[in-house]
Amino acid sequence: MAGGPPKALPSTGPHSLRDMPHPLAGSSSEEAVGGDSTPSPDLLMGRSFGDKDLILPNGGTPAGTSSPASSSSLLNRLQLDDDIDGETRDLFVTVDDPKKHVCTMETYITYRITTKSTRVEFDLPEYSVRRRYQDFDWLRNKLEESQPTHLIPPLPEKFVVKGVVDRFSEEFVETRRKALDKFLKRITDHPVLSFNEHFNVFLTAKDLNTYKKQGMALLTRVGESVKHVTGGYKLRTRPLEFAAIGDYLDTFALKLGTIDRIAQRIIKEEIEYLVELREYGPVYSTWSALEGELAEPLEGVSSCIGNCSTALEELTDDMTEDFLPVLREYILYSDSMKVPADVEKCQDRMECFNADLKADMERWQNNKRQDFRQLLMGMADKNIQYYEKCLMAWESVIPLLQEKQEAK
Repeated sequence: MAGGPPKALPSTGPHSLRDMPHPLAGSSSEEAVGGDSTPSPDLLMGRSFGDKDLILPNGGTPAGTSSPASSSSLLNRLQLDDDIDGETRDLFVTVDDPKKHVCTMETYITYRITTKSTRVEFDLPEYSVRRRYQDFDWLRNKLEESQPTHLIPPLPEKFVVKGVVDRFSEEFVETRRKALDKFLKRITDHPVLSFNEHFNVFLTAKDLNTYKKQGMALLTRVGESVKHVTGGYKLRTRPLEFAAIGDYLDTFALKLGTIDRIAQRIIKEEIEYLVELREYGPVYSTWSALEGELAEPLEGVSSCIGNCSTALEELTDDMTEDFLPVLREYILYSDSMKVPADVEKCQDRMECFNADLKADMERWQNNKRQDFRQLLMGMADKNIQYYEKCLMAWESVIPLLQEKQEAK
């Protein structure tokens, strides 16, 4: 809960790059966020942003036009699209049940990884194992080694740079759990990474440390061989489209970083405003005890301010738990998506690497488009709910004041 003390955690087929949209292109607010920007690859290739991205799925209405549907119903439509996509999946992975472990030398958190699959690569239909953060880090490093031509999703940052945060608090652990769950789902949805043998071991092995030290030696040698093959050619000039991708990612990360900093300041100010509201409301309540005819209206104002405080607290929590994590994931994503030098060296001998990168870029663009649609729609919906609650609260005070005027 925003503003309160942290709670203790209980122990124990690729398409052309021309199809890639830019989430910030054509936005009138872009200049306010941060100066001149580099156009996305699709804009450099002459694609119109307005042809597709301003139209919501299932008959949604473009921004700036009227619609009989509420923002909540449009958000539900977007979520329904995800459910439909899930019908064709054969691998499901979830991260839940964080637990704190206190040992002599260290204290750490583990998470339960539950896997359900009908794939022949799995001996059982369901697995349940526990992993800590460093195990996720091991998995990502192994994926980078064994799949050098693919874009590996980012992990949440291990250390908190700003401020002093209790990394064992319920709020921090839950935020990290969601990020780790998103990381595994990104891999699960990938047509190549999801079949990686390291990923299989991560999901199924009861004792992962055994594989870290011995069991994966052969796979490690294979990964090193692939890196040797990809790194042994003369460096060529990078294709224009990959240069455009790099410029776009730099600008994309800059914009999101600016939005993240502003959003954090807004949340900080909302929390400070919330503290003032919590002191402001009770004043009217204590004042009512000294009045006769004004007692009921004053109590009404006090109750109204209390309802507004609750609504603001909910809005701040939603911004902290839902909005900021998505921004930070894509900031990390943009850093991990720079075209590797090893891949650039092998373009004259292994054109399939270009195809891998293009396919991953398209997949990332599709995920980004969907994530930001849901994010912005959800943010709009939460703000609408907040102002509606405040409006209802203040409207409830008016009849109390009108009754007193009629009585006079």
